[in-house]
Amino acid sequence: MIVTVIGLGLIGGSTAIDIRRQKFADKIIGVDNNPTNAAGALHIGLVDEICEFEEGVKRADLILVSIPVNAAIKVLPKVLDLINDNQVVADMCSVKGKLGEWVKYHPKRQRYVASHPMAGTEYSGPWAAKAGMFEGKVAILCDTEESDIKAVNLVRSMYESMNMRIIFMNSANHDVHTAYVSAISHISSFALALTVLEKEKNEKHIFDLASGGFDSTVRLAKSSAAMWQPIFEQNKDNVLIVLDTYINKLQEFKKNLEEDNNEAVYKLIDDANKIRRVLK
Repeated sequence: MIVTVIGLGLIGGSTAIDIRRQKFADKIIGVDNNPTNAAGALHIGLVDEICEFEEGVKRADLILVSIPVNAAIKVLPKVLDLINDNQVVADMCSVKGKLGEWVKYHPKRQRYVASHPMAGTEYSGPWAAKAGMFEGKVAILCDTEESDIKAVNLVRSMYESMNMRIIFMNSANHDVHTAYVSAISHISSFALALTVLEKEKNEKHIFDLASGGFDSTVRLAKSSAAMWQPIFEQNKDNVLIVLDTYINKLQEFKKNLEEDNNEAVYKLIDDANKIRRVLK
């Protein structure tokens, strides 16, 4: 099994580590248009060799597209143009709807599997890649009725080799759900970081006073703009709906605090505590 990973950052690099460790892949080829990332991935052993785009695609049994979604929209059709009827392509992007629309009528569409491994950290680049990052997490396969069953089974077996739980979903539902559980948490973290940096001019005090709660809440603000701006752009409609709801909840807190309505504030917090039912 030869696997080519296009995009040697956190997700692509961590996948390369795990599929090698689990002996899913016999050889891993890396493709990255950033020479520093490519050299780094080769140096630290994420991949066996670095290839140019066309060669890397043509030599692989399975091609994984692990780049920001705005770049994937341009790259995925080019990958499909190059493959034969025995090769399989899967993307690993956080937005599925626009990507699926872009290749919906491509003659090799059945060789493509839309997927999203729900895992990550706030760090980026090949040096952020880590073993076991996907362990016990969810991998979403979207619109599988549009893909060849053997292609789906290959991608599914890859994620299962990484000890991931498989969920099937259509692209529209995927994009709604990830807007609620992923996009809004990052926007909240970015906004909190900007708020604190604007008001607390003495950065030493931020460092000294930041407790575990602040640190865990603002951790995602270290996430890459190159990754998250395209996610917000490509899933804009859903993100805006979630933002409206979020802003309304913030305004409820503000209004009740202004009016000294302590009972209402208590109820908001108590209602929020119900999240314990789903999050351990």
